Parts: sequence; C-alpha cells; structure tokens
Amino acid sequence: MSDVPATYDAYADEIDDARFTDWLRERSEPAWSDAVAHPFTRELGAGTLDEEAYAAYLVRDYAFLDALVGTFGFAVGEAPGIDAKRPLIEFLETVTGEENDYFERSFDALDVSESRRRDPDHSPTTAAFVDLLSRAAREGGYAETLAVLVPAEWIYREWATAVAEEYADSETEPPSAGADLPFYYAEWIDLHAVPSFVAFVDELREQLDAVGPDCSPRRQARVERLFRRTVDLEVAFFDEAYEPQATDPEGA
Repeated sequence: MSDVPATYDAYADEIDDARFTDWLRERSEPAWSDAVAHPFTRELGAGTLDEEAYAAYLVRDYAFLDALVGTFGFAVGEAPGIDAKRPLIEFLETVTGEENDYFERSFDALDVSESRRRDPDHSPTTAAFVDLLSRAAREGGYAETLAVLVPAEWIYREWATAVAEEYADSETEPPSAGADLPFYYAEWIDLHAVPSFVAFVDELREQLDAVGPDCSPRRQARVERLFRRTVDLEVAFFDEAYEPQATDPEGA
C-alpha cells in the first residue's frame, strides 16, 4: 500500500483511465491478496477442506445474511435511478432464494443442527461484520454502503473464478459439473463464478466508480477505510474457520 497514492486524485494523475475501485483495491493490499488466495478457498477448490471447518464457516456466513440483505435493501433505496437499482434487486432475489436454499441443503448434508443454524454464537469477526454493514448504511450514504458491499462480493468473485479457471486449465470437469467435489463445495464456487455474478460485481464496481470520485477528500478517505476494513475482515473470516469449534449442543 505504501506505493499507492493516499488520495484518489493523486492516483488518477499517475494512472491512465484510473478507476476509483482499483485505487481502493490497491490501497487494501496486502490483505486483498491474502483474501483472494487464502488457504481456505484453495482447499475448498481442491476438495481438501475439513468439513467441520466448512460447516463452521457456513454457519457464520449465514449468521450475518440478514444484515447483508438489509444493507443491500438500503442500497436499493439510495441507488440513483432504476438502472442502478435493478441489479441490486435481482441480487437480493438470488440471496433470499437460490442462495438460502443452498444453505439449507448444505446444513442438512453437513449435519448442522437446527439450534446451531438458527441461533449461532456470533464469532468476533461475524459480529464485527454485522456492525460494519449496519454502520456503513446508518452513518454514511450510498458511497459508504458500496464501500462495504463491493469488496465483500468482489473478493468472492476473484477467488471463485480463479478456482473455476484452474479446472478449465487442467481440463478437469468444472465445479458446477461435479469435479468430484461434494455439492456444498462445488455449488458455492459456482454461485460466485457464474457469468451473472461476475456481471453483478462489475455493475457494483461501476456504481462505486461513478460516485467515488465526486466525494469530498474527507469522504473518500472514509470510503477507503471502510473498504480496507471489509477486506481485513474477509481475511479474518476465512482464518476463523480453522479455529476449534464449541461442541454443538445437539451433537451435530
């Protein structure tokens, strides 16, 4: 990060066709690279990830799904016009429909008890994520909200598409076709590597690219802090999956 200008204006003076989101991503290094190439995602793609670690990860991910949906709902209200609102609404439909169904089927397959999935203990990182999502919307505006949503979704696109490309390069069946992976690994990769999700992340970035440069320098600095905090939490979230888990009260 030390070589990346501290302000977007200085960055734009150095880079042809500069993008606000590229500046934010580069300012978040090295955590960005740690997130997109984390051992958790590499093991998930290889099918070597411990299933209890993955179950713990899914429980924690599901625990802040309500907060994520709420923040996207806020973004819909703040988005400038129908064209900007439409992809956010479509993503909400996916999260509350197809993705929620994925969680339920995966919990069943991984023997995650009802109590564990419905009333989980919030880990420190999950609690921090929920707080960040709510504060970005409550204390900021559209740019601040996007500063959290963009890296959260962009990181997933990056690691998932990298895994999918490795399958393509090795001429092995892609995750969506099975690839000898349990469905809860294969479908999680596929959900974040399909063209519709790739396009959605592009649209999110374009919206932040549109509003970010017009923010005041002080607000741009706040947006950058939120972006970097999100990236740091993504790394911590993956790290946390490897931590010893408390015993499930129902034995799952």
